[in-house]
Amino acid sequence: MATAVKTATTPFEGQKPGTSGLRKRVVVFQQPHYTENFVQAIFTAMPAPGPQGATVVVGGDGRFYMKDVVQKIISIGAANGVARFIIGQNGILSTPAASAVIRKRKADGGIILTASHNPGGPDNDFGIKYNMRNGGPAPESVTDAIYRATLSIAEYKTTAGFSSVDLAAVGEQRFDGFVVEIVDPVEDYVELIKSIFDFDQIRRFRQASPQFTLLFDALNGVTGPYGRRIFVEELGFPESCLDQCTPLEDFGGSHPDPNLTYAHRLVERVAKERISLGAASDGDGDRNMVISHDWFVTPSDSVALIAHHAADCIPYFKAGGGLRGLARSMPTSCAIDRVAAQKGLECFEVPTGWKFFGNLMDAGRLSICGEESFGTGSDHIREKDGIWAIVAWLNIIAYASQTTPSTDVSVRSLMLDFYATYGRNYFTRYDYEEVDAAGATLMVDRLRGLGPDLVGKSFGGFTVAKLDDFEYTDPIDNSISKKQGVRVIFADSSRIIFRLSGTGSQGATVRIYIEKYDDKLFDQETQLALKPLVDAALEISKLEEYTGRSEPTVIT
Repeated sequence: MATAVKTATTPFEGQKPGTSGLRKRVVVFQQPHYTENFVQAIFTAMPAPGPQGATVVVGGDGRFYMKDVVQKIISIGAANGVARFIIGQNGILSTPAASAVIRKRKADGGIILTASHNPGGPDNDFGIKYNMRNGGPAPESVTDAIYRATLSIAEYKTTAGFSSVDLAAVGEQRFDGFVVEIVDPVEDYVELIKSIFDFDQIRRFRQASPQFTLLFDALNGVTGPYGRRIFVEELGFPESCLDQCTPLEDFGGSHPDPNLTYAHRLVERVAKERISLGAASDGDGDRNMVISHDWFVTPSDSVALIAHHAADCIPYFKAGGGLRGLARSMPTSCAIDRVAAQKGLECFEVPTGWKFFGNLMDAGRLSICGEESFGTGSDHIREKDGIWAIVAWLNIIAYASQTTPSTDVSVRSLMLDFYATYGRNYFTRYDYEEVDAAGATLMVDRLRGLGPDLVGKSFGGFTVAKLDDFEYTDPIDNSISKKQGVRVIFADSSRIIFRLSGTGSQGATVRIYIEKYDDKLFDQETQLALKPLVDAALEISKLEEYTGRSEPTVIT
């Protein structure tokens, strides 16, 4: 064990991890002792048997301040007894790749340095989150233990005589009492993805369909090297299919969030160049967006379509005997529920936060799941996975083209065929970012109290059948999660959901989710189809009165 040096410290307010770890402005993390306190709290709260002799995976999305924090983690972790660190070269590991490495190497846990889709750079955001030995985000019992440790901390440990590790040199570096192994950040992940999908079928499709074009935009985030390796080197698409695929500390000054607002460069190029399949991923690689020149696929529809086709064409599921179950976060549209019902599968509705899917996967009851916030994945790892979703679409398109060779298969045609089978769940989300937290909280508290007063009232032709605050009891460990979002459910199954998000670094983000099912009209413009419910949401919530906002920051 490394020789430890103890440094006296005092607690900082506000080090409570959210759904995806602790996220704050970079300048907050740069305060003396701030980062050290939180990292020490992680090792203090690390589940049994704790850090002594442990193997810990470390990596992140390449954002500003990441490399500095990697060095701090090594020093503090070794002083707490960690025996081996597995770190992506130059500190780089996408969140899905980190999960894959934790699982493959049977590590005791991992620390991922990311603020996901939030902007990076000296004036923007940084984040630290802890993942368990199953590769998934820490559950509330562990994040609560980390928070308690931050409240009582009086000292943290660092390694005597430690200065830094060469993060660029792949291979082992041995120190007194611990080993640092620098690994190719792409290799293990690509090996896993190749074992899941039919790369030969995708290659044959590409060769037989020269008119099919792909454009992948990594938004200057971590997935650039992964995209190059998979789409160009493995599948044979031209280098021109890649855009913004060099990871940058500030993501090129842009917001690395794959939606229609922040991925506008991709959206514009796909339309102008009539791209067959356009795709983007976010800063740390766990989110995705799929579009074509004539269709935008909502994340809710994307996971449902993948679930519909998976057992027929994706080798991982075919070899495993089919799907075991499906799931979605509560705000996500109910499209995947319809797939589950038709296929006779369990379908789970969980709170927002990927950690809620992990117990179901570990229990063998869940194969494919998704969140409306552009997160899609399966039980191959315990994180959502942007590249996985994009390759799934390529596999499905290739399979459909082979099985119906007389049909011109496209993103649009696949979605219209899906709607013909299941009907369409029209869905949109309105985000009001960095609003006054006090006003937003008052608004949600008021909504929670409306209950009986709202039931039976009509808004724009939609009659309220139920209002509640979503509560989830985990079917595996019976843990209970309360106050997960206010749901207004109408008599025709349409829904409006109000929720405060915990993924921002300051202020509050109000999210309003709006959904309507239609089994006859599949090709309406989404905002037009949902306008009566949007108006109802604003009337019911009195959002402008409580937040001062008349327009959303982002519409998806």
